Amino acid sequence: MNRLLLGLIALGCVFLSFAINAPAHAAEPQAQSMRTIVLVRHGNYVADPAIDEKIGPSLSPLGVAQAQLAGAALMGLPVHFDHLYASPMQRARDTAAVIAGDFPGRGFEVIDDLAECTPPTRRTEISKDDKPAELAACKQKLDRVFTRFFKPATAGDQADMLVCHGNVIRYLVTRALGVDTTAWLEMSVGHASITTIRIEADGRLKVIAVGDVGHIPPNMRTGTTGDPRRSLAIPELREMPEIEPAH
Repeated sequence: MNRLLLGLIALGCVFLSFAINAPAHAAEPQAQSMRTIVLVRHGNYVADPAIDEKIGPSLSPLGVAQAQLAGAALMGLPVHFDHLYASPMQRARDTAAVIAGDFPGRGFEVIDDLAECTPPTRRTEISKDDKPAELAACKQKLDRVFTRFFKPATAGDQADMLVCHGNVIRYLVTRALGVDTTAWLEMSVGHASITTIRIEADGRLKVIAVGDVGHIPPNMRTGTTGDPRRSLAIPELREMPEIEPAH
C-alpha cells in the first residue's frame, strides 16, 4: 500500500514538473507575408507623330474617363498600396494623375524603366522595323523592373501599383508565368485595364488577373485587339427623312 502511494506521489511530481516547465501556450505559426503587384495600363490616347515619341501624347477625353473608372475600382480594392509608381510617358502620367484623385494625399514616383518599349517577340513580322539592339535594351530594362518589384515582401503584406503600358505589362506577365517571354504579343490588354500578380513568401508568383476591364462599360473599352475606335465626341444627329403623306 505504501509502495503504491509512493508511486502515485512520484508520478504526480513528474506531471507537476512538466506543467511548470512547459510553455504557457504552443507557439502560434507566423503569418507569411505576401506582395501584391497591380499593373494599370494607361487610358486611351490619340497618336500624334508630331510629338516626341519619348514623351508621347496626352490622354484623350475618353482616356480620362477610363482612368477615372480605374481609379474608382482601385480605391475599392481591399488593398492598401504602399507605393505608387508611373511611367514617365505623358499618357501614363496623365492616367496616374487621374487615379491619384481617388487616393488623397498620395503621390506617384516616376520610374524611367516603366516607359513603353518593344521587347523581343517571336512575331518577327511585328518587330521587323525595330533594331535588334533596341529590342535587347527593352528586354534588359523590363528585366530590371521584374527584379526590383517581383520579389517577396520583407515586412508584412505589401502592395505596389504601377501605371504603365501594354508591352510592359504583357512582358512582365510572361516573366511571372515563367514562360517564353517572346510570347508576350499573344496577349492583349485594354486601356485602363488592371492586371494583378501576387508573390508569396517563398517566392512563388500567382497571376490573379490579366487585363481586367470589368470596371469599364463595354461601349467605352478600347486598346484590346478587336476593339473599335471610340471617342466621347458628340456624333452628328441622324434625322429621319420626312415621309410625305399618302394621297
